[in-house]
Amino acid sequence: MFNFRQYDWKKYNYVLLINMVILGICSAYFVKFAAAQTMGIERSGGYFKKQILCLIMGLCITVVVSLMDYKRLCDFSIIYYVISTLLVLATKLPVIGTDAGTDSYRWIKIPGTSFTFQSSEICKVVLIIALALFFTKRQEEINSPKTIFQSILIFMVPTSIILTQSDLSSSLVIFFIFAIMIFGAGLSYRIVVPVIAVMIPLVIGGLWFIQQPIAKTIIPEDHLYQAQRVVAFLHPEDETYANKDNYQQLHSISSIASGELTGKLLSDEASSDRNYVYVDVCESDFIFSVIGEEVGFVGCALIIALLCVIVFLCVRTAKRCNDTMGYLIALGISAMLMFQIFTNIGVAAMILPNTGLPLPFLSSGISSMIACAIEVGLVLNIGMQSGTGDRSGISFL
Repeated sequence: MFNFRQYDWKKYNYVLLINMVILGICSAYFVKFAAAQTMGIERSGGYFKKQILCLIMGLCITVVVSLMDYKRLCDFSIIYYVISTLLVLATKLPVIGTDAGTDSYRWIKIPGTSFTFQSSEICKVVLIIALALFFTKRQEEINSPKTIFQSILIFMVPTSIILTQSDLSSSLVIFFIFAIMIFGAGLSYRIVVPVIAVMIPLVIGGLWFIQQPIAKTIIPEDHLYQAQRVVAFLHPEDETYANKDNYQQLHSISSIASGELTGKLLSDEASSDRNYVYVDVCESDFIFSVIGEEVGFVGCALIIALLCVIVFLCVRTAKRCNDTMGYLIALGISAMLMFQIFTNIGVAAMILPNTGLPLPFLSSGISSMIACAIEVGLVLNIGMQSGTGDRSGISFL
């Protein structure tokens, strides 16, 4: 598991690790600002310490994972897959599963404590590893209907459970990861193009359908609010949605806009009330509204630049990796981070429908930090072994 002799230590990506630390420290401060405004200054210190502890724990996980041979880790992917699927399923249990104050049962609560954990975050990482191993073994048969069906079955088993939580946002992340990984594994354009040609009219038709009155009688009640959010996004001019489905996003863009160029943190308005106090879960899913108001356009640009650097380094690691399995893992991690970053910021800026996804490395919460830490650790390890293996026939990057 720890075979240090095969590692090229000169390729250890300290820039990636430093970026993670910088974003983690920024996260602690932004979460502290959010807590001070929404819960009181006396409680903000506790949130700051919690985020710092999460960062320290995340760094420990990253370092340990970066020293573990990812090829040996993949040998036990079936065990990880079963455990992660059972953890996702455990959210349905009455004693363990909890909605954490929402209407969706996505979290596991350890009895006798206040600790909650979102198992779908770890499930995403496990699926990347499982799909990478599967596609590597079936590389020569990637375009066969049997291989495609089996790969769909692998990711649909836990995804179907996540959908029933109901967690559409995490399910969409997994769909995107699967699409990028199977295409990166060498899926033929002769299959990709017809699928896209069919999906585009289906998506357009679905957007039309959910706006029809009959949709409310057909869509299951526990998923109706998700469709309503899309309808509200498509009709932002309708004032009936302003105080309901569009409430968070309208106040979010108001917060971001009020930050102007340099934000309120270092200005004369440093002690004034913030617009993000009206944004629910501003410390988590809408942390970008806090960033926008506190540090303005300049600060947002720097944060986005740091996130882009992390995605770029993951993509570069995938491109330089000669091993198919390592290449696919790094590619899947790149896809996951890119999708969540774009979606989270897009929702906060109201260019996408409202959906609950954490902003990697910045949102409050231990589940997201652990997942990000494992991902960075895997990329670091893949980078140190990028000169080994064979990736013949794979030319996506």
